[in-house]
Amino acid sequence: MLRCTLAAILALLTTTTALAQPSGDRADRMRERSRQIDARLADDPYVGIHGSSGIQRGLYRIESTGVSTEPVRMAAEAFLASLTEDQRARTTFPVDDDEWRKWMNQHFYVRQGVGFDEMDEAQREAAFGLMRASLSADGLKLSRDIMNLNRTLGELNGDNFAEYNEWLYWITVMGEPSADQPWGWQVDGHHLIINYFVLGDQVVMTPLFVGSEPVIAESGKFKGTAIMQREQDQGLALIRSLPAEQRAKAIIETAKDGNDNLGEAFSDNIVLNYAGIAAAELSAEARKRLLDLIGIYVHNMREGHARVRMAEVEAHLDETRFAWIGGTGDDAVFYYRIHSPVILIEFDHQRPVGIRHLVEGRAPIRQHIHAVVRTPNGNDYGKDLLRQHYEREH
Repeated sequence: MLRCTLAAILALLTTTTALAQPSGDRADRMRERSRQIDARLADDPYVGIHGSSGIQRGLYRIESTGVSTEPVRMAAEAFLASLTEDQRARTTFPVDDDEWRKWMNQHFYVRQGVGFDEMDEAQREAAFGLMRASLSADGLKLSRDIMNLNRTLGELNGDNFAEYNEWLYWITVMGEPSADQPWGWQVDGHHLIINYFVLGDQVVMTPLFVGSEPVIAESGKFKGTAIMQREQDQGLALIRSLPAEQRAKAIIETAKDGNDNLGEAFSDNIVLNYAGIAAAELSAEARKRLLDLIGIYVHNMREGHARVRMAEVEAHLDETRFAWIGGTGDDAVFYYRIHSPVILIEFDHQRPVGIRHLVEGRAPIRQHIHAVVRTPNGNDYGKDLLRQHYEREH
């Protein structure tokens, strides 16, 4: 059932192309396609990414982290207060609503919530205030740079800012911002999706999707902007640092001919077994390199909650696997996966899409990157914490 449902969704995705803000018949077609995609979720209730043996239970529990989420709550309340009554009605959803799961990287998808493109300056500042309170300085910069590079993509497509610009991103708020009840927020748009669940002083910030095409702006308004270079270079440095025998274990395919990410949109329930080399086999230096690489992704959260998350990751380090697809040369294109019971990270050099008219062929390129971070075994969107909260409270 899960495989059929996902296949049906992907079939819809691959046959859909349109403007982000189309008009007339085209707009109706996009709304209908988006409605069909969303409707598939009803046949695919949330379980979580898991191995073939099923969900591993008991990994997550409600407990105090000692890291306050009060600044996030206050910023969310300020953002909601900045909206008009109509905007607020379009932006707020119940905390257990399937709206959490209705995100997609592709630009044509019809989003919910309030868009940066319709916000006035005060509302935009409040929206960025919510992101600033929730993310680290690195996480906020990465988010802003991704948004700006989306304008660069518009410039590279003949100033097509109807499809690609820095303001085509939407915010929704799930539940009511609270000190002790579950709630959260989501940013959804091309190459940037942040899901941020809050319960007391606990935070779950997955699924997280980041990327861009291009990843380095060589011209235009945001010339010089570059993202994902540390994630790329430190991943390559890790695989190259391994002894030949261990490198052979980590490399699951040498050919990198297409897109390899598995945990993107509408993949909440994929069955994914471990592959590659186990961290338990690595030297102390290689384990440190692996943790440093994981830390780049995790530290998009505010420092306190990033420390909590990294402690969770380190507790399962021996069970963590590192897998690689592609070459290991200086200019290689590649995919890597870091997979443990509590975290899944994928990095992928993708085929050209928005700039395919500027490059030769359809092979993956370094100027198009996708990366996704997940919490396997049932806690994306804070779902397992929410389940436990309901069991405890009701």
